[in-house]
Amino acid sequence: MEQQQQQQQKPERSEQRPERSERPARDRRRRKVCQFCVDKVEHIDYKDTARLRKYVSDRAKILPRRMTGTCAMHQRQLTEAIKRARHVALMPYTSD
Repeated sequence: MEQQQQQQQKPERSEQRPERSERPARDRRRRKVCQFCVDKVEHIDYKDTARLRKYVSDRAKILPRRMTGTCAMHQRQLTEAIKRARHVALMPYTSD
């Protein structure tokens, strides 16, 4: 009996929530597009250090896909190219 009274007193979740028009608008960010796909690049060159540096943080870490917007295929190629450039001493392993 008491449970029924408590249930009747509680407003439903839908009644607590303001309508969509009254809610604050969320900041929707546009999905980043893979720049390599846009430029139709088939192979990422490890000697192009100017381009590779855009995908490396200031601490010389390779940036993840969610930050750069690259597709999975180009992210793998990019990682391989950065590692090759580091091995040949075109790029640093750590920050200066």
